[in-house]
Amino acid sequence: MPISIAIVIDDLGHHYERGKALVDMPYPLTLSFLPGRKYTLALSKRAYLAGKEVMLHAPMENTRQFPLGFGGLTSDMDKVAVQRSLQTSIVGIPHLVGLNNHMGSALTQNPKAMSWVMELVSSYPLYFLDSKTSASSVAASTAKRYGIPTMVRDVFLDHEQTPDYVEKQFEKLLDIAQRKGQAIAIAHPHKVTIDFLQEVLPSLGERGITIATASGLWQMKHPHRAMFPSQQRPRESNLAFSGEF
Repeated sequence: MPISIAIVIDDLGHHYERGKALVDMPYPLTLSFLPGRKYTLALSKRAYLAGKEVMLHAPMENTRQFPLGFGGLTSDMDKVAVQRSLQTSIVGIPHLVGLNNHMGSALTQNPKAMSWVMELVSSYPLYFLDSKTSASSVAASTAKRYGIPTMVRDVFLDHEQTPDYVEKQFEKLLDIAQRKGQAIAIAHPHKVTIDFLQEVLPSLGERGITIATASGLWQMKHPHRAMFPSQQRPRESNLAFSGEF
């Protein structure tokens, strides 16, 4: 199996120019959009037309009480409210392939709430990526129990928004990929991140690393299984990119 990484960009939908810069990069980035934000619809459509993989970045309750905005899922909601809100977010973004949690350090530890979430997700051809904002998250294990194709984030690239920190985290990502065969990073539309990716991604092939979409990584790990049996496999053009033009 080739050594491959996926880079998921969260928090898209607030800023058009930064989102556009990421959409227009000639690499198979996986782009995760917040529901109901000013530029979510325009950028997600542009992303799809550019051949990018589109995800929902589903806002979930955190332990620090940060506001969630539209589409937020909280522990004081009942099953109907959770599923109705999540369904509204899903149908509001065209061309979704998967979803991950935005924040969620509180809700992803709640087995009942995660069961409600995954019950709904399992009715769609969507994968789930656990952003792993809490070491105690039960989101991934719950998703697997519902038969949902599931992945877990390995590295956050830009928790600190400095070039040195982003570079250090990227090297950590590559180290994990070298050991495991593949690894997933989550990043955000910060200028320092965009600048770093534009600089480093073209030379990945020289290091023997390919970049893939999140679904591409899953397919590489499960070469004899369809992610969604009723659908065709992901397009080969989305699976991997060597960093060479």
